[in-house]
Amino acid sequence: MPRVQLPAVTPKRKAWNKGRIIGQKRPLLPKQVWAIRARLELAGYLRDLALFNVAIDSKLRGCDLVKLAVTDLVKEGRVRERVSVIQSKTKKPVQFELTENTRESVIAWVLSPEMTGCRFMFPSRSHDRPHISTRQYGRLVRDWVTAIGLESSGYGTHSLRRTKAAEIYRKTGNLRAVQLLLGHTKVDSTVRYLGVELEDALSIAERINIQSMLADGTCRSPISARLTIK
Repeated sequence: MPRVQLPAVTPKRKAWNKGRIIGQKRPLLPKQVWAIRARLELAGYLRDLALFNVAIDSKLRGCDLVKLAVTDLVKEGRVRERVSVIQSKTKKPVQFELTENTRESVIAWVLSPEMTGCRFMFPSRSHDRPHISTRQYGRLVRDWVTAIGLESSGYGTHSLRRTKAAEIYRKTGNLRAVQLLLGHTKVDSTVRYLGVELEDALSIAERINIQSMLADGTCRSPISARLTIK
């Protein structure tokens, strides 16, 4: 039976990922965090500054961040140093700390006239929703990174979630700690999320010198320990 050559079909809609950078969004570097924070402070954007700082410290997904209530962060007129919230995705609690800079920006925003009578930390200016949407949060993130000269396609809301986690892993190499802070149920998820590679493992190993530990007495063998006691 002869093969029939069908005409090529041209898609009517442009592919959603055409011209976009697909994959994990890069975390921000400490100097980039400082640059965004400084711009928001100078501009006097109290809400955006509080949102940015809480996003960095909390390491929450966007869907959980935008739903934060005032009572989640503030109790009896003071901002909590540690907060626990239930994650929408896993239905399990996750804890995070709020640094001094973040606490200051939160209380400044909560005490502003715009927050009078508001239940949520980041209320929407639209009357049909009680808090900002994840889409609006995403637009804000793009505005922030663009303002300091970064390519917006390489960054997103997960960039803020990953920023502090990536820095903690870079300095400690403690995947278990990062797993707990991100609220992941499996460490494999944390490995994939951070993009941990063999090179990372080797870099951590290179910082540990067993011989020097033996030389300075930090680590002693059982035999040498018994001899020392005698």
